[in-house]
Amino acid sequence: MPNHEGPPLGRRGLLKASATLLGGAMLGARAKAAPEPPFQNVNTNSSPSTLKITDLRVATVRKPGPGPCTIIRLDTNQGVYGLGEVRDGASATYALFLKSRVVGENPLRITYIFEKIKQFGGHSRQAGGVVAVEEALWDIAGKVYSVPIYQMLGGKFRDKVRIYADTEESDDIMEYAKRLKIRKEEMGLTWLKMDLGIQMVAKIPGTLTMPSEEIPWGGNRLPHPFTAAEVTGKGIEKLCEYVAAAREAVGMEIPLSMDHLGHLGVTSIIRLGKAYEKYNLSWIEDVIPWQYTDLLQRITMESPTPILTGEDIYLKEPFINLCAKHAISKIHPDISTSGGILETHKIGDAAMEYGVPMAMHYAGLPIGALASVHCAAATENFLACENHSLDVPWWQDLVEGIEKPIINKGFIAVPDKPGLGITLNEDVVRQHLVPDTGYFEPTPTWDKERSLDRLWSMTPRRQVVAAG
Repeated sequence: MPNHEGPPLGRRGLLKASATLLGGAMLGARAKAAPEPPFQNVNTNSSPSTLKITDLRVATVRKPGPGPCTIIRLDTNQGVYGLGEVRDGASATYALFLKSRVVGENPLRITYIFEKIKQFGGHSRQAGGVVAVEEALWDIAGKVYSVPIYQMLGGKFRDKVRIYADTEESDDIMEYAKRLKIRKEEMGLTWLKMDLGIQMVAKIPGTLTMPSEEIPWGGNRLPHPFTAAEVTGKGIEKLCEYVAAAREAVGMEIPLSMDHLGHLGVTSIIRLGKAYEKYNLSWIEDVIPWQYTDLLQRITMESPTPILTGEDIYLKEPFINLCAKHAISKIHPDISTSGGILETHKIGDAAMEYGVPMAMHYAGLPIGALASVHCAAATENFLACENHSLDVPWWQDLVEGIEKPIINKGFIAVPDKPGLGITLNEDVVRQHLVPDTGYFEPTPTWDKERSLDRLWSMTPRRQVVAAG
């Protein structure tokens, strides 16, 4: 029979065994007295593995400037909800269409759900629904794990995010310059942008060459190179008067960007880029549609003024193509179009590999603005994020739980609260709803929307019987 007794204990062995037993007893008593939660950073009111999306509802806000803007709310079976925002000017249908495809899923499977629904997004406003869902998923995840979104992206490079803004146009050159100066000196912005296009000088004879009696399609739908519009030498001189006055008012030290040059041909864009060189602009924006990569590459190579684009591009691949070909100087994704928080972070990282900085476009409500802030905080090559609502007095009142003013001397502080770090102010949101729309009303119409969503063919599954 085997002997299980082992060798006899000596004096030292006896003392060691006694200490071990005593220590174990003390630890056991301490554990019973004050149990430690196994995961201290997890919201104990939520069970992550059994979390399910139960509903998707919307509230659409009307505001001055680009709009309307739709907020979505994803509800779950555990009382945790997430907020997201459809891009300004896009239909709430882009989000509602996705309801039957996300209800029942675990919202913590963010990449899985994004891959499932991203086929229903597209360039410009068509991405709005996919992105709104993606933002809401991140908001839920942050609340469940009690961390801000930027932390789940790898942490932050900055504690506050720089903001820049458009400036209301004026035909009066000195008035326009004054408005830019107010943005700098009274609002505290540290980066400015001016809209300056051919429409500002078109009434002056001899400034623009273009066909007469333009048809509506040509003005609204025809891409820039096909309008046959070219700015003249006189037109360039008049436009430069605006820029010179702006620089005189705000100085050469502050970054100054330009947008909305107008639907011009490639040659005119290059000539303007050369004329603006002495004003040291940070960029000229969306000079032709981004799809014309070779033409953008030519403009970028010949213009000493940096070229920027990207606010209408969906997903990272087109950005990578533009950066790899050095067809632009800087990129400019809008988080509500580019694919959401994680995809935009990936876009920034990819651009950095090609030496391309990233600014961000944004024109919506605080929900998407804070999603942009979390992404910007965690993305190394970020420059500045646009805001179109500096002159909307109730914009920041739409949300609570965040430091006010939200935009403070040209920056937004990065929130440290879980998720996006904000809640809605229901009273204010209700005051600004689009007429005849509701505040997160039930959406049963979209419960059973179905289609065969697969993008590629596959062999029908058959039961495989093993040989033998």
